[in-house]
Amino acid sequence: MTVRIGVMTSGGDAQGMNAAVRAIVRTGIHEGAEVFAIREGWQGAIQGGEHIVRLGWSDVSGILSKGGTVIGTARSAEFRTREGQLTAVANLIEKGIDRLIVIGGDGSLTGSRHLCLGWPEYVAELVEAGRITPEQAAQHPRLYIAGLVGSIDNDMVGTDMTIGTDSALHRITEAIDAISSTAESHRRTFIVEVMGRHCGYLALMSAIAGGADYTFLPESPPRPGWEDRMVDVLARGRAAGRRDSILIVAEGAADRDGTPITASRIQDVLRERTGEEARITILGHVQRGGTPSAYDRWMATACGVEAVRQVLDAEPDSEPVLVGVHRDAVHTTGLLSAVEATHRIGDYIASADYDAAVAARGHGFLTMIDIYRMLHEARPSVSPPETPRRIAVMHAGALAPGMNQLARVAVRAGLDLGYEMMAVIGGVPGLINGDLRQVGWSDVEGMAHTGGAAFGTRRYVPQESELYQMARSLEDHGVDALLVMGGFHAYATVDLMERERRRYPAFNIPLALLPASIDNNLPGWPMAVGADTALNTIVSSIDMVRMSASASKRAFVVETMGRTCGFLPLLGGIAGGAEKAYLPESGITLEQLSADIEALVDAFETGRSFYLAVMGEETSEHYTADVLARLFEAEGRGLYSVRRALIGHVQQGGTPSPFDRINATRLAYQALVNLDRQLQSGTDDYVAAHSGTPGLMAPLRDVTDHMDWERQRPREQWWLRLRAVFDQLSRKPGQE
Repeated sequence: MTVRIGVMTSGGDAQGMNAAVRAIVRTGIHEGAEVFAIREGWQGAIQGGEHIVRLGWSDVSGILSKGGTVIGTARSAEFRTREGQLTAVANLIEKGIDRLIVIGGDGSLTGSRHLCLGWPEYVAELVEAGRITPEQAAQHPRLYIAGLVGSIDNDMVGTDMTIGTDSALHRITEAIDAISSTAESHRRTFIVEVMGRHCGYLALMSAIAGGADYTFLPESPPRPGWEDRMVDVLARGRAAGRRDSILIVAEGAADRDGTPITASRIQDVLRERTGEEARITILGHVQRGGTPSAYDRWMATACGVEAVRQVLDAEPDSEPVLVGVHRDAVHTTGLLSAVEATHRIGDYIASADYDAAVAARGHGFLTMIDIYRMLHEARPSVSPPETPRRIAVMHAGALAPGMNQLARVAVRAGLDLGYEMMAVIGGVPGLINGDLRQVGWSDVEGMAHTGGAAFGTRRYVPQESELYQMARSLEDHGVDALLVMGGFHAYATVDLMERERRRYPAFNIPLALLPASIDNNLPGWPMAVGADTALNTIVSSIDMVRMSASASKRAFVVETMGRTCGFLPLLGGIAGGAEKAYLPESGITLEQLSADIEALVDAFETGRSFYLAVMGEETSEHYTADVLARLFEAEGRGLYSVRRALIGHVQQGGTPSPFDRINATRLAYQALVNLDRQLQSGTDDYVAAHSGTPGLMAPLRDVTDHMDWERQRPREQWWLRLRAVFDQLSRKPGQE
């Protein structure tokens, strides 16, 4: 008997659910299983009949870019009853389904686990009642479950990110960016309420990404007297040069007495203490809507593929699993332990054990709270000495969105630690020419959500003859430590400076190096600052290309940046739903092209109206995007037309994504803490780069030993593990 897998989306909807459904259906088909959609969640399982339908390969085409869930979702009170669960089991067995993938929040996953545990008892009861046959009971003695968390709140322990969270952050930060413009114009205060009844992730991360002044979280209620402190913080920000004030409040925020802190309550406090009439914006369900982000598409896709493997390979007595991500890699954990740990956070909050509640969210959550508090203060937390030491910050290499947030956080973190902060203007050439200036708290105001690099950057590696002038510039400006942020050119520059320390004593200062590159071609950290923004630009462009071809039979060859690194074309292809991805790591052969053209022609002859190939800019010297387009069209013989789309430098521009802003915040803060540690300890021979372990920097050599300098990419590229995912989902079984 053919194995049958059921997939449902349950509870609240979340952007990216459709990507998971698509991955589950197509992976199941590749594995020889039949996949059934259970429409409207557990309510559909109870109703049965037409609510449980088989899905084919084409049934999930074109759904990647859609928000919500195409198979529907609902919250079912009936499923909480014994009779409701008994009926659901009967309907599943009638369809031959005993493997189930549930995409939902902790409530849906908890109920699913209970059903899994009670399945044998329900089966016996159904046989006794004559609702199923003994043969059916023997064929389906147990239920195998894998859960994917679909929740914009990021409120489940066991995964770094839940499906929909990144997209919700996009909606929120877009709103904050827009509100900031009008607030700054009128010198006004805005209070923005975001979702999060029990989890403050959205409020905290959107406050950091949007450069807000104050935030309220369910896990960390303010202490008594918070009203005066809030007013004081806002006043210091205005005194330091800020024209607007933005406050973010989670819908579940409360004070330490349990009294809700609502937007209206905050508005009343500000009116009473300052006389200002703050404006309120409640974002509501727009946070759930809209097109899913690139991250939610490729992450949900990878998790969906793994979920199928989990239910197909499950042992008879195995515990249901939760499939999520940890540091951008698919990760599984026991569903029971994840749900119990999540519920404990609510218990901690109810019992006023707020330290435990914050700790339960993970070390990263606690660290980001500390970083946020540092960012919105307009005064250092330590008293600077009469002659403070100086730390300089410098961009190097190609432009990457998020560079301004790196600089902003670095400057404010340095000031908070009692240092004078210097900015190198114009990258490496600026350091050679001695173009450095002192910067203060207000000089980096408003940089959180801006693209570009306000301090300037250049693709430039110094010549040996220029090292002396670089050293003189550091000495002349009294620089005691240097933070360099950028791509390959930044790494090459710092590598050169370290090698020449014996000849130039001015280089014997603490040096720190952070990755900022849209190509994501640097070792030591899974996502360089700028890569996520570029990926979202690519996916947005692909969505528009797809719409432009909706009225005709057309194939597109989309060329991305990335130079010799395949991160952008591969993940852009996964998130954009491409049929083919050509990468610099594997190149292109004539034999491969012949097979691809044959598959392309066959696709259009059998009813396809759109075909998408994505390739990196340096995939092949000879088989360029133009050559591929010409070959595709020539072999189509009028069956379809072919167009090229070179996305170009827009991938380096635009507003940085929330992910890149948060990533930059974390990295810059950790770098300044590292430089401070070195300066306080008197260490002067330690050049640090990010090690890939959260919170840790490592000696430069430990990081750059993993760099393939000739090909300008890491020796180990984690995203290449997703190549198999792409190949499986882009082609029907039997296609080569």
